[in-house]
Amino acid sequence: MAHPKRKISKSRRDKRRTHYKAVAPSLATCQTTGAIHIPHHAYNVEGNLYYNGKLVIENTSIG
Repeated sequence: MAHPKRKISKSRRDKRRTHYKAVAPSLATCQTTGAIHIPHHAYNVEGNLYYNGKLVIENTSIG
């Protein structure tokens, strides 16, 4: 198993970790439905599936 020859200081360790951070996802608004969604992803509006402002799968639930 790997074993460090010298101790890595806290400042050196933390300098390496500075690039790991949470990024808020970008959001888009649909021109057809007005729903807020992630760009280039399909999204649900009232049980219907939309992509790029077009209805892809319509909700056909039998009541």
